[in-house]
Amino acid sequence: MTQAPAGRLSEADVSRIKQAADSIQANVERVIVGKSDVVRFAMVALLCEGHILLEDVPGIGKTTMAKAIARSLGCEFRRIQFTPDLMPADITGIQFYNQRSGEFEFRPGPLISQVVLADEINRATPRTQSALLEAMEERQLTVEGQTTILPRPFIVMATQNPVELEGTFPLPEAQLDRFLLRLKLGYPDEAEEDQVLERYEMSNPLDTLQPVISDTELMQHAAALGRLHVDPAIRRYAVKITRATRDEGAFELGASPRASLALFRASRAYAATAGRDYVLPDDVKAMAPHVIEHRLILSTRARLRGRDTSDVLTEILERVPVPVEV
Repeated sequence: MTQAPAGRLSEADVSRIKQAADSIQANVERVIVGKSDVVRFAMVALLCEGHILLEDVPGIGKTTMAKAIARSLGCEFRRIQFTPDLMPADITGIQFYNQRSGEFEFRPGPLISQVVLADEINRATPRTQSALLEAMEERQLTVEGQTTILPRPFIVMATQNPVELEGTFPLPEAQLDRFLLRLKLGYPDEAEEDQVLERYEMSNPLDTLQPVISDTELMQHAAALGRLHVDPAIRRYAVKITRATRDEGAFELGASPRASLALFRASRAYAATAGRDYVLPDDVKAMAPHVIEHRLILSTRARLRGRDTSDVLTEILERVPVPVEV
């Protein structure tokens, strides 16, 4: 085995990261049928300690997938069912007066956890949605002047149904930008749907799912990714893609520098899950739609012409020159 340069990620380190991702994926796929690519992308987000937005029509398995991922990790897990009457204090916690001690005490809310499932996040009011912002970006909460540092890892997995408009509140751009990835499951094919029925015929496999990795191991793998080699040409390629969205006339809002950083980190993690200690242009192209698309806003003219965000981004990916030699 060749020795990695000083400070670089070794082949053994990459092998351990890939093995961890494979173990989690295999565990999740005991519950989720036929969505290997989506589950693999979710593994990328876990390794980056990034937040995931699962968006699709009802009944596809978004909540089930989020639960399966959470149960595969040896982390503290909380689920928050978002509703229109949910208040910010319901998720962050409150300061209350303890008559016995004669002092104010902080009662933590469900957001103070390691893995948080924010179910149907677009059903909550903007005020409650905004309570997530500080937690998602800063990994801390401030309640009545008292700051609480959140445990690590801290990962939010949110679900939303795009077709349900009544009683929902669209996520603001600032919050969408905090999600590392947006993933869509899509309908299973006929054989996969039949397999779902067979697998759930006697019992729910989610009930017997056990952790396959500890929180400490996950954080060690996430820290190790910082030493995975990325050629400067690949780094510039990621930057050119995000900058191209800002120059695209079909977009009213292009991707931010946060999107460039997210694409860089996600591409690096994707390479590691494939067992490589280097990043290819194909890694960047594979991650770009899931990292960038939800951060873009089509212009009114583009919408009137029937253009789609995904199609425009695909055109950009085809247009930006790919590094030939790295």
